Amino acid sequence: MRPRPLPAAPGQESVWAFPRPAIAEPTSAHVRIEHAGRVVADSNGTVRTLETSHPPSYYIPPADIAPGVLQRASGGSFCEWKGHAVYWDVVLGDIVLPRVGWSYPDPTRAFASLRDHVAFYAGPFDRCSVDGEIAVPQPGQFYGGWITSRYAGPFKGVPGSMGW
Repeated sequence: MRPRPLPAAPGQESVWAFPRPAIAEPTSAHVRIEHAGRVVADSNGTVRTLETSHPPSYYIPPADIAPGVLQRASGGSFCEWKGHAVYWDVVLGDIVLPRVGWSYPDPTRAFASLRDHVAFYAGPFDRCSVDGEIAVPQPGQFYGGWITSRYAGPFKGVPGSMGW
């Protein structure tokens, strides 16, 4: 069952107008991740991925991630559009946030702009923001989108959305 898209207010984008298959596009949005009093990432040069019914995921260039916080995690996954993903732990002294980031070391040609950039789940961190607005994690156990007031849903990941 396809849900009813919420009307987009002025200045909002509807996630139901996002394409399928997904795309990646550069954005100048200011993306910032903070945890345990430290800045994990701070960037004005991210790439966002857009896919029907999903809020964007933001892929951060390595130069904008704090040095030494990433540690390669075990396992991986496969995206039919982007290719094979690897996962990352974030290590901040004694604090380890397991498998909170992912990247595509060898993405498909259509997603070449994601190469070596890292996306992060918003939920595990103390604060993730886009242009100063705190982002809410996309619902569900797998999805990595960041919800802000700029996007109208409903968003994939809520109960009953598996077939969207």
